[in-house]
Amino acid sequence: MEWAWWSQAANLKTLGLLIFFVTFCLIVLWLYSNKDRSARLEEQKNIPFLDEERDQEAKDKSNG
Repeated sequence: MEWAWWSQAANLKTLGLLIFFVTFCLIVLWLYSNKDRSARLEEQKNIPFLDEERDQEAKDKSNG
């Protein structure tokens, strides 16, 4: 059965790696290809730090 080359484990690992790598590259290209999306991602990258600033301001107000 030469047509079933993907049934061998060694070939299946290579095929899986290629599929996941191509998928990863396509997702990265999709994310950064659109200027609006790229700008929005740049804006959103600091969201986790906004809570820290608010917490610090609240502590400063409560401490006097």
